[in-house]
Amino acid sequence: MTVRWPDLASLELLLLVAEQGSLGKAAKLHGITQASASRRLDTLERELGVPLLHRSTTGSRLSPQGQVVVDWARATLAAANDLLTGVQALRGRTDARVRVAASMTVAEYLMPGWLVALRRVLPDVEVGLRVVNSGEVCRMATDGEIDAGFIESPVVPRELTSWPVAEDRLVVVVAPGHAWARRGKPLRGEPLRGEPLDGEPPRGEPLSRADLAATPLVVREPGSGTRYALDRLLTGPDVAPPILELSSNAAVKVAVETGVAPAVLSHLAVAAELRDGRLIEVPVADLDLRRPLFAVWRARARLTGPAAELVRLARTAAHGAPRP
Repeated sequence: MTVRWPDLASLELLLLVAEQGSLGKAAKLHGITQASASRRLDTLERELGVPLLHRSTTGSRLSPQGQVVVDWARATLAAANDLLTGVQALRGRTDARVRVAASMTVAEYLMPGWLVALRRVLPDVEVGLRVVNSGEVCRMATDGEIDAGFIESPVVPRELTSWPVAEDRLVVVVAPGHAWARRGKPLRGEPLRGEPLDGEPPRGEPLSRADLAATPLVVREPGSGTRYALDRLLTGPDVAPPILELSSNAAVKVAVETGVAPAVLSHLAVAAELRDGRLIEVPVADLDLRRPLFAVWRARARLTGPAAELVRLARTAAHGAPRP
């Protein structure tokens, strides 16, 4: 089945109708005629298959279905705004007023919100964003190629100043059909079972560090903050070599979903898959999988201007911490 996505401009127009209480006022704010606005919303109604407006000689008002769609559309348009802000930063010039680099997990799941917050405070600031792994962020900061960087690595080189901006945690994830999936929480709608079969662990029984260490995993590439954190957690001769090394969270998740092997990834990266049941989180008994996320910049350099404001906003988004 082919999904046809609704036009974002039409959703924005519908929101304006809800806010202004008038199709004519919404059309004027949108920069189009009332007739054009009416046609756009007619098309949107046909695409969605629900009535959005009650039209009468006295004007147009939202239908109950339209009001629900408006509430959903707000979240959709906010996400689209995050996307556009992030893309604009990615194509920013190297001589932008603030040069930033972020590790992949931070860039994918946190940076868009931070950039939107920065734009609210400093609407004219131009951001140039580079997305690389944590090791490369540290190199760029050390060499002065960026004003500030954001990393997942738990250890920061001495050549850099660091400031914790948020806390993340790693999670062990498997496909629903994996033997370890029984150790996770029951899937929604899954019937409760009685005693486990011979050799099966009880539902919810944590995995041991030894079991995790002895199992070949799908892992991120060397230099990744997630890989660095995992290598620090699992050390010694009992650690099995990886079964597969991949250079993105998305690739690792696909490999795990297809049953290749378990993986250890940021909770930020797998939250949607855990909610949908495409991946199962496996608890681990004797490992602390929490990790800080750091902002970094050159040692002995004072962080000022838009870069300092971005770091402050990142910390505020996490826990309202003060300025560095």
